[in-house]
Amino acid sequence: MVKITFFDWKIDEHQKLSKLIILSTIMSAIIPKVTKLSERVIRVLGCNPGPFTLQGTNTYLVGTGDNRVLIDTGEKNNQEYINTLKDVLSSSQIKLSNIIITHWHPDHVGGLLSVLDLPNIHPGCKVFKFKNDKKDVINDQISYEYLRDEQSIEVDDKTTLRVLFTPGHTDDHAALLLDEEKSVFAGDCVLGEGSVIFEDLSDYLKSLEIIASFNPVKIYPGHGPEVYNPKEKINDLIGRRMNRERQIMECIRSSDSQGTTISEIVSIIFKDKPKELHPVAAFTITHHLQKLLKEQKVETDGLADQAHYWIKGVRNQCLKGL
Repeated sequence: MVKITFFDWKIDEHQKLSKLIILSTIMSAIIPKVTKLSERVIRVLGCNPGPFTLQGTNTYLVGTGDNRVLIDTGEKNNQEYINTLKDVLSSSQIKLSNIIITHWHPDHVGGLLSVLDLPNIHPGCKVFKFKNDKKDVINDQISYEYLRDEQSIEVDDKTTLRVLFTPGHTDDHAALLLDEEKSVFAGDCVLGEGSVIFEDLSDYLKSLEIIASFNPVKIYPGHGPEVYNPKEKINDLIGRRMNRERQIMECIRSSDSQGTTISEIVSIIFKDKPKELHPVAAFTITHHLQKLLKEQKVETDGLADQAHYWIKGVRNQCLKGL
């Protein structure tokens, strides 16, 4: 077991986490560079271990024939990963027929150009991903085929991938259902260990429910070991978020007529935690509040970092009483 503790983050004026190093990461599993996980799945580790990527980014070769699909491509300029992937392709006499990118983060798409330079690429190899509003990491150099929700990708006569649009972690996130195994490649929607950072909590929770609705028997995550208890894992992820939401609502409900701020909520919920953790806690609380605002369960005066929050309707009652 390896435990790494860091205190390093940057939160910009829009309360977006532009840089985060996981504060306390416990990695209990040792993942080899190459592992055959099933008849249809070979995991090739991205060789980029760290507190944000755990043991490294998981990339997957999927299929049974001479032509396989690669899911994700690791980080940019990682020659160790490229050499490992090249060795697997060459020794198994495999060519890449298609590449699927789960989302735009650099540790999943960054190695794409290097992968496409390998000799083991089928001449008609296409790169698939969902379209997103942000500038793609390398969209000026790659022509993407954009994915569609519920799209079916036939890898070979024994392997079919079904595309699932699962935004939340990012707005372009894809999961892939391996029909024949009833397993899901979950990208960063579900990790083998640890918690997930998300852009939109409402979308993220809905995406977890989408994955759960297919009753997968196994999850191949974007980081960490495979998950053999998907239902329990997903229920735990949803349960943690809903428990945090109840705590936040209680803080707001118990505040006076002035309402309460994010920093006040953090100081109550995380009172027993080191203050060094509070900026990251505030980031998480902010996303919960965005969800509650969207659901019209709370309201705010909208004054940026000093915004106050009330249970929906309470502020107007307070103003009428003045």
